[in-house]
Amino acid sequence: MSWPVTGTLMIEPTESESKAELDRFCNAMIAIREEVRDIETGVYSRDNNPLKHAPHPAAVVLAEKWDRPYTRETAAFPAEWVRQSKFWPTIARIDNVYGDRNLVTTHAAVEVAVAETA
Repeated sequence: MSWPVTGTLMIEPTESESKAELDRFCNAMIAIREEVRDIETGVYSRDNNPLKHAPHPAAVVLAEKWDRPYTRETAAFPAEWVRQSKFWPTIARIDNVYGDRNLVTTHAAVEVAVAETA
């Protein structure tokens, strides 16, 4: 997967992907579209919905407090096939774009670099 243009998603499966895996991917994309439709039709708000909070780590799903308008089951198992091969992410969403746009580097002082090359 890549995001060559802002707001787009490009999928390039390889020959090594089985038809079953491609079908599973297509079904996941269809399910995500249905979740978007739930937001569009007002079932969930734009700010508090399964997509906005995904992924749902076990620590979140199993926490004592649950204040979301959807069930823990919806959070943990967004598709039926997930029940048989659930991958539990260890953390929730990461803002990779922030890191891409706010690069932080460290380097030696110029004097040190010059001294090392001399």
